[in-house]
Order: sequence, then structure tokens, then C-alpha cells
Amino acid sequence: MILSDLLTGLCYTCDSPVDLEIKDVTYDSRKVKKGSLFVCLNGSAVDSHRFAEKAAQDGAVAIVAEKPVEHGSAALVLVEDTRKALADISAAWFGHPAERMTVVGITGTKGKTTTSYMIRSILEAGGIKTGIIGTIGAVIGDRVIATENTTPGSYDIQHYLRMMADEGCKAAVLEASSIGLRDHRVDGFEFDYGLFTNFSPDHIGGKEHKDLEEYMQCKSLLFRHCKTGIFNIDDENWQGVAAGHTCEIETYGFSREAELRASGDRLISRPGYLGVHFEMDGRLQYGVDVRIPGRFSVYNALAAAAVCLHFPIGEDAVRKGLDTVKVKGRVEPVPVPGNYTLLIDYAHNALSMENILSTLREYRPERLVCMFGAGGNRARSRRFEMGEVSGRLADLTVITEDNSRFEDVADIIADIKVGMEKTQGKYVVIPDRKQAIKYCIENAREGDVIVLAGKGHEDYQETKGVKHHLDEREVVADVLAGRL
Repeated sequence: MILSDLLTGLCYTCDSPVDLEIKDVTYDSRKVKKGSLFVCLNGSAVDSHRFAEKAAQDGAVAIVAEKPVEHGSAALVLVEDTRKALADISAAWFGHPAERMTVVGITGTKGKTTTSYMIRSILEAGGIKTGIIGTIGAVIGDRVIATENTTPGSYDIQHYLRMMADEGCKAAVLEASSIGLRDHRVDGFEFDYGLFTNFSPDHIGGKEHKDLEEYMQCKSLLFRHCKTGIFNIDDENWQGVAAGHTCEIETYGFSREAELRASGDRLISRPGYLGVHFEMDGRLQYGVDVRIPGRFSVYNALAAAAVCLHFPIGEDAVRKGLDTVKVKGRVEPVPVPGNYTLLIDYAHNALSMENILSTLREYRPERLVCMFGAGGNRARSRRFEMGEVSGRLADLTVITEDNSRFEDVADIIADIKVGMEKTQGKYVVIPDRKQAIKYCIENAREGDVIVLAGKGHEDYQETKGVKHHLDEREVVADVLAGRL
């Protein structure tokens, strides 16, 4: 592409003609090659402006920077914010793929991942191929491409959108984190729909947000960046998040003022299926079953329905999508032959364990069995707390390993037992995680709910600094087939 085409719409100055041919775009100086455009980013750890001269020596023909730098014979393009510039340049480099799809952005403290999968499940039930970019990765068809952040960098987002468009996706759903919005990762295009789930204190301090006000302000950026904003008006902070919006507003919730309303929610429980039923009123008027446990699933499902009513699909697609939705590693059911329920969940700290175990308790299982470990080289207090939570809420706890890293598994287990001993909860210790899963399956009773906690979508076990492949779904299959 020609440099001037990549800079269209940007406010910039350049010390050279902008009719240069650009053969690649990168923000990683290690990936510079002949003909590259190198974008300098000022990160929390490294300011890559200091690599500009080296990039020019390695073949970059143009440098985008926020301040004057040594740039050899390369053209120097100066902009106010290189993160924002990178987003616009990346969108142009990949041919503005968002224009070929309907794009949905989801922001909120909780529920982004689950809601994105619900939207995808509904749309695909209606024949609309849909991609996801979020916590679990970039999901395109049957592929899941690992990502480092909930909201990846703008270059990567545009790359994934291009892949989705090329593979026939007509819709894309992105988890728009507060940090992703703040750092311009989702600039370069306009969302068709922005969705707000909920707001609570999180990500405050360190390299994240200085205070709650900044956190909310960053969330609100999505609604200056979309055509239609869809809000959960049961959340007391929704108007604060909507402040300064430039979009049309729609609402959902249990509130009588919501345009799409839920009522009559009740739990559904049968072996292999824990979910919730509710009725919709207002813009949609029928009942649905949701195959994810917990009353909070009503909000996520209602949010998904509020988005999907804008697509050319019918009631059957909404019903089927919610009744069959599965989110990898989030209270994910794993098929087993007995009359019990086996779930995989990402819960890996005391708060998330309390949430999942309390939710599962509502289904009145014969026994609630929780298998978990704790990560090494992390605060010991987390282990005490997790042990105490499981001992209090589970009928049986199976203590095992989970990413011990450079610590001895026995030491981690000893810390977990300190928390367990504060309760009356029964427990067994099986340090080998595969054997612990085998124990859970072989000792399952009718009516049990068993949750394998901690791994979720992860497919590895980290021991002594080395990651070894371990996918709990595969372990379950090996146990059931007699291979373990």
C-alpha cells in the first residue's frame, strides 16, 4: 500500500513525501523488515521510540512517532497519539474488514465472555456465521486463536476481523475492556451495537485505573464509538456509563421501564443440564431456556437477545441458541454417561469459587463436589481463602495441583488444607490432577454436581516453569474410555 493511503483521516506532519510503498506494518521492532512502516508505542514498560533508528537500519521506510526521533533515511510521521494512529493504520492496512460485518462490542465488569458466546450461539442458530474476540481468544469457525488480553492490540483486532471476513463471517462480537477502550485498541472502526452488562469496582490501581471514576469513564467510551447502545438499566451505574454517549439508546432488564424485560425466572436441573428459564416481554414476547446455571444468566441471555433482535433471525434461533450455548471453561458441561453433572470452570480465586459454588448450591445437588488446586508463586493467602470457601460450600473437596510453577505442590496443598481445617468440610488429597479427575468420575453418585475448578479454557499445566499439555476434556474422555 501507499503510505498516504494508510494515513488517510489522520492528523499528522511528515518530513518527506508520503507516496512511499509500504510492504508491512508493525509495532514490534523485532519484526521490522525491508519496506516496513514502524509505529512507535509508549508502553507501560518500554517506550519503543528508542528503537526507531534501529528500525530504520533494519529496513523500515517510514516511522510513526509522537516526538522527534533518530530515523535515518526513513520518513518520519509525527502524530499526537501513536496508539490511536496504529488503530487507524491497521484498519486501512487490512482493508477495513469491519465494514463487511455487523460488529458488536460488549463492555462491563462481568458477563462479557458469556454474553458474547450467547450472541454467537443465537446468530449461528439463525444461519449467521459469527466470530468472537475476547478472553478465551479469537474464535473463527472451529478455531480458537490464543490472545494475550481480553481486548488485543488494534493491529491484532484488525487482523482477526480480516480473517473473519475472509472466512465468511457476517457478524463479529468483541469484548471491549476498559483498558482496551482507553488504549484505542478498538479504534479504527465504529461498532454497530455497543452493549453494557454491569459495573462494579475492579481493575483499580497499579497499571490499570487510578480510581473508580476513571474506570467508569473508560467504559463509557464504547458509547461514543457505536451507532446503538444497549444498556442494563437495572444496574445503578448505567447512566454514568452512558454519560456523553453519541449513540441511540435501548434498554433491557427486569425493570418495568426496560424496553426488553425478563420475568418468571426459575432454575432448570437434570443430569448434564443446569440452567434457567425466564419469560421475555416488551420487544420480544416468549420464554427461553438457558443452558448456563445461575439466575445471573438471565441478564446475560436477555442482553444477548436484545442485541440479536436487530438481526434477521426468528424466535427459533433465539430459543435454540440459548438452549445449546456452551462457553469453554465457564461452567462448561462435559458429557458423562451417569446420572450426575460434570462441569469445568475457570474459578481460580476465593471470590470466583464462592460465586460458582453458591450458584450450584441453588440446584440442590445430592452432593456438590469441588476439585481444585492453587497456583504457585502467588499470594499464600489465596490458598487459605480458597480452601475455606470450598470447605464451607462443597460437600466434598478434592485437593490437587494447578500450575505450581516453581513451588512444591505439597507446600501449596498444605496451605489449602489450612483453610479447609477452619471448616467441617470433607476432603481428600490427590496431588496428580489427572488422577484427581479420575477419582471424581469413578466416585460420582447419582444426583451429584462435580465442578473441576481452576483450569477452565486453559489446556496446560505449568510445573517448574514448563507448560505441559493438559486439557481436562481430554482427561475426562480418557477416563471414560478406560485409557487412564
